[in-house]
Amino acid sequence: MELIKVGIFGATGYTGLELVRLLGVHPNAQIAFATSESMAGKSLKESWPQAPDIPLQSASSVNYDNVDCVFLCLPHTQSALVAAQALAQDVRVIDLSADLRIDDPTVYAEWYKVAHPHPELLPVPYGLPELGREKLLGVQAIANPGCYATATLLGLVPLARQGLILEETPVIVDAKSGVSGAGRKPKANTLFGEVHGNFSPYNIGRGHRHIGEIEQVLAESGFEAGRLVFSPHLLPTDRGILAASYVQVSDALASADALAEFYQDEPLVQVLPAGQLATLAHVVRTPLAAISATPGSDNLLVVNVAIDNLLKGASSQAVQNFNLMWSIPETTGLRYELVHHNSEAAYV
Repeated sequence: MELIKVGIFGATGYTGLELVRLLGVHPNAQIAFATSESMAGKSLKESWPQAPDIPLQSASSVNYDNVDCVFLCLPHTQSALVAAQALAQDVRVIDLSADLRIDDPTVYAEWYKVAHPHPELLPVPYGLPELGREKLLGVQAIANPGCYATATLLGLVPLARQGLILEETPVIVDAKSGVSGAGRKPKANTLFGEVHGNFSPYNIGRGHRHIGEIEQVLAESGFEAGRLVFSPHLLPTDRGILAASYVQVSDALASADALAEFYQDEPLVQVLPAGQLATLAHVVRTPLAAISATPGSDNLLVVNVAIDNLLKGASSQAVQNFNLMWSIPETTGLRYELVHHNSEAAYV
């Protein structure tokens, strides 16, 4: 097939940089342009020394005639505006912001405290391939999930779909993320001097915005809104998410087996053998998710899910969605090899 010309909006952020790296070696993609409002007229290499020498332009100067698909690594509310422009020009969209994730604009306004700028775009297929890739084939737009939502849903949806979670019981998710999850823009609480040697919770209980999309997806399996208690924490690491879900189930051992069976044929999800626990070292700098399921009692299951927040939680998942959108084998461009160096992994 001919190369698919892609554009990346917000290329100097962490997820944008990862997309440049992934799409730059993708056998079916060609980067047609990259944007940055703060560095328009300069080279991406000035923002990231390891990046290719790609000229950066402002979003307002983009010519949609020269592109087939765009990736939006923009803040919420800004992303929907660009998505509407691209779709009007028959250009396909993969949105890594929150703007296309929530089906109901009223619910979006509740969680993001602002009216949705283009409610006519909703609903858009939710791009978590392992939980519904058939909905993503050949579509015009895909909402790429949030990083916390990806980790949480991978652990909970298989149990909810099979009716294994006890009704009217709370599900407690204790999640931790590296500081890159807060984005590249400097903030006082993510400065090195604040994070190093520290470990802090934030937006605990029912305060985190990803709860809206998590409960939206769980509702498809009959899980009632309001039962999720979500407690995110900031890890003193650069990247990675570890989400531990405490779930009351009908049978903990059977539920652990059901989780393993659900993912047994998935190339990018590894359910670890009994007795092994998912860690960041299983997944950082790879497109993988690692899952462990540990019975805490006959009716309590602890599900740990580890992902790289910038890859499976954002950019490599966006490439999975791109592949499905264009009927390309799903793992194309996502080959990796574990390299034993500081307990991390690297692409080859």
